[in-house]
Amino acid sequence: MLQKQADTIRFLCADMVQAANSGHPGAPMGLADIMSVLSKHLKHNPKDPTWLNRDRLVFSGGHASSLVYSFLYLSGYDVSLEDLKNFRQLGSQTAGHPEIHTPGVEVATGPLGQGVANAVGFAMAAKYAANVLNTPQNEIINHKVYCLCGDGDLEEGISYEACALAGRLCLDNLVIIYDSNSITIEGDTAIAWNEDVKVRFEAQGFEVARINGHDYDEIEFALSEAQNKDKPYLIIANTRIAKGAGELEGSHHSHGAPLGEEIIKSAKIAAGFNPELKFHVDEDVLLRFRGAVEKGDLAQAEWNKQLLSLDDDKAKILNELLKPDFSTINYPDFSGKKMATRDSNGQILNAIANSIAGFIGGSADLAPSNKTELKGMGDFPYGKNIHFGIREHSMAAINNAFARYGLFLPFSATFFIFSDYLKPSARLAALMSLKHYFVFTHDSIGVGEDGPTHQPIEQLSQFRAMPNFYTFRPADGVENVACWKTALNLNAPSAFVLSRQALVALEKSVYGEVKNGAYLLKNSQDPKITFIASGSEVGLCLKAAEDLCAQGIGVNVVSAPCFDLLCEQPREYINKILDQNTTVIAVEASSGLEWYKFADHVYGMKSFGASGKAEALFEHFGFTPEKLTDFVKDVLN
Repeated sequence: MLQKQADTIRFLCADMVQAANSGHPGAPMGLADIMSVLSKHLKHNPKDPTWLNRDRLVFSGGHASSLVYSFLYLSGYDVSLEDLKNFRQLGSQTAGHPEIHTPGVEVATGPLGQGVANAVGFAMAAKYAANVLNTPQNEIINHKVYCLCGDGDLEEGISYEACALAGRLCLDNLVIIYDSNSITIEGDTAIAWNEDVKVRFEAQGFEVARINGHDYDEIEFALSEAQNKDKPYLIIANTRIAKGAGELEGSHHSHGAPLGEEIIKSAKIAAGFNPELKFHVDEDVLLRFRGAVEKGDLAQAEWNKQLLSLDDDKAKILNELLKPDFSTINYPDFSGKKMATRDSNGQILNAIANSIAGFIGGSADLAPSNKTELKGMGDFPYGKNIHFGIREHSMAAINNAFARYGLFLPFSATFFIFSDYLKPSARLAALMSLKHYFVFTHDSIGVGEDGPTHQPIEQLSQFRAMPNFYTFRPADGVENVACWKTALNLNAPSAFVLSRQALVALEKSVYGEVKNGAYLLKNSQDPKITFIASGSEVGLCLKAAEDLCAQGIGVNVVSAPCFDLLCEQPREYINKILDQNTTVIAVEASSGLEWYKFADHVYGMKSFGASGKAEALFEHFGFTPEKLTDFVKDVLN
């Protein structure tokens, strides 16, 4: 029966790719034997894909999506045979790579290595949840996290970062199944890769088993052993890509292209299947897989009984984790205070963490500089401060999993320049609409002596260009609070781009609010110029406006802490704060080309920065009231 189940998966996958005339049949066919055995071990409920104590199954090799969808359909999730026939078609539930709109898909994967780091994140989230919710009498959280990955996932650096942390944290709830078929698009992996994966993972603190990925007894034994580990567990499964596909078995040509009708027919004949039937599943196979529904219903019902016996304190914590109340946050008052926005942000983080049970996070080894320590709240896995080490990319992917877990609101922190290292994970956070908060300090050439390698120039534009991602650059502590209030109520990731240097406190708004993305901060009689700026440059614009007004040139000033929100405002609002009878000048110590959407001129950086004191750099690159005033006069002339 296991062989028949595996072959059913194989041919569903092959038929899906063939019908779409695109996709990756090789890996799904090679993993079919493992999937048929793993399906017996998983604790999940296809009728409720959001059940909190389910095992998480992450397909890191997202190109093997036909395997994902075949498993979901066979197990009884809300994925139909018709959905399988619409594989890779516009608007279908079965996209080319897994996306979270498909019931049963835990996390969007595709960029290799992401899923490995996501799995580590799920395992970390489960550990923290267990420490918060479990009692000797009630194990509310006791599930496993399984991850299927391949050679490409383990070649990517993000997997090394994440697994090193998993070993350090002794994540005994993590099981990584490595599909070791030694094939990549270009051929045998030996052309570029020959490391001993077993030794590598043992050095990172994993227990490692090596099996024949097509031997059901070996697969069963390895998965049974996974239940009683005190370390993270790697199962190296030696497999043949496109197992059962005749002449294409073991060939890199089966990786990313349909097998062809004739090869599929021959493979079906060899396995005892009717070669004329496509997308066919025998009743006995479907019944065997669909047992997951009854089994999952029973497991969830028993778990629900446990919930009823939770003591009041634990029940209260669980309710707070599930339904955070942002109205309870006691934000600090920064009115009239001159301070760096990284400093005000540190106080805001602590205020949120004190009130919101699921607010958790950390920095890539920069907490003292990022001001992100949650004071008195302990270290992970028992406290809220996660020490990620110098691992920006895996930090962000791990926190994506925290955000997907169902209980947590994570933040990731680093210097803004190092956002480059985590951009792919931030993009996936946006794609999944995750409430994941990025804290980026040291936001401009104001970094000073560390020089151009540490001074962000193009990064603001990059993040503002990303769909469904909100980048906030507050100009003072009061704006910072308003930015956080806005961000917490968005169903999307947000970034806070923060200064190292102290910024002047602003006056109150003349018209509009931070939640609009920009607001009118200063207006003049008969204005000729409107400055629009964010962060440290708002104070610069106010000073230049004062000087220009003294010379009889009227100037309005608009503070724009969130370009992305401003773009969403109606034209009437935009016209109200950006007087169309004035020349609009955007001022920002970055490349800032996106401001041409609203501005006539952009006064920004046209090069990388330099090494020197911050004051000298602002003078050198023209970010002083005098030089900005001269620029305005040139524009008016």
